[in-house]
Amino acid sequence: MRKIRIFSAITLSVVLVAAGCGSADLDETPAPGASGALTPVKLQLQWFYQAQFAGYIAAVDQGFYKEQGLDVQLLEGGVDIVPQTVLAQGKADYAVAWVPKALASREQGAGITDVGQIFGRSGTYQVAWKNSGITGPADFRGKKIGNWGFGNEFELFAGMTRAGLNPGKDVTLVQQQFDMQALLKKEIDAAQAMSYNEYAQLLEAKNPATGKLYTPDDFTIIDWKQNGSAMLQDAVWANTAKLGDSGYQQQTVKFLTGTIKGWAFCRDNPDKCRDMVVAKGSKLGKSHQLWQMNEVNKLIWPAAGGIGVVDDAAWKQTVDISMTTKNQTGDTVLKAAPEGQAFTNDYINQAITAAKGAGVDVNGASFQPETVTLNPGGA
Repeated sequence: MRKIRIFSAITLSVVLVAAGCGSADLDETPAPGASGALTPVKLQLQWFYQAQFAGYIAAVDQGFYKEQGLDVQLLEGGVDIVPQTVLAQGKADYAVAWVPKALASREQGAGITDVGQIFGRSGTYQVAWKNSGITGPADFRGKKIGNWGFGNEFELFAGMTRAGLNPGKDVTLVQQQFDMQALLKKEIDAAQAMSYNEYAQLLEAKNPATGKLYTPDDFTIIDWKQNGSAMLQDAVWANTAKLGDSGYQQQTVKFLTGTIKGWAFCRDNPDKCRDMVVAKGSKLGKSHQLWQMNEVNKLIWPAAGGIGVVDDAAWKQTVDISMTTKNQTGDTVLKAAPEGQAFTNDYINQAITAAKGAGVDVNGASFQPETVTLNPGGA
């Protein structure tokens, strides 16, 4: 998932080491499929297999990458895997990572560029019990507020700052596990959650007072998209130095073309993509994965400018929050605005043109989310 431990001193030191490898091997990358053989490509995911990555899984399963002359291998993420570092070290050709975390690595020397902003919207919530009286971040004063840390907390901190709170003094910050048990046990007053994962865990849990599953009416959601505190999340990152090679440029366009087809397929076939994710070995159940697929689609579609295109305003907001919002220790994500080629729409726009030429709807203007019924435990 996105919970990769990047914003810690230890991990940043790893990134500094990785910076020496950021140039990777600059031998010219052959044009994909130039010799008739498939070109091997490695994509590093940022968490374990789940519907957060369904578009990439579908692109492999449905042969969309092979159509582009690519043999794509998906590298599963995990707790101690930092995707952008793997990319900078030359151990993957592309990586999926949240923008602020990747920019932090980039500031430390990792040579990476956002070439496809797949998630156009943030999926981060802060969730409280409905009867807690919490309706917005101003109500956090004096409360126990859970967060994951490791660079995942800055939307929360930006929201509190905008509400006039000092995150280091006005609330009690609690290190939250990557589940919702602390909220369910009422050990904390508000918990960090992703719309596509942890929030569903609440709705899969039984209310001991009724024996039935909790419902949305039991909770209050604070959605950072609604108060100007949201930051860009899942993006496809490429090796900046290798983007100077025409073969790698062509490969990037082809990779993004297959990726667009994969995500469009999952938009139009959420049940099939749920099944692909489950078959891939996800540890989460079928109803949970369908919920996740549905919620992830909401973060991508509709895409007015085309899937994967970086929106200038959203990018600026992410960078501004990264430079100005302080966590409880006074640290910011970034010390200065990104320099050089932090992102480019050149390759995604070429991929959009190619996908449209193949009849793919790259905007999803008519997308309508499903109503998903969750089972106990997400089964």
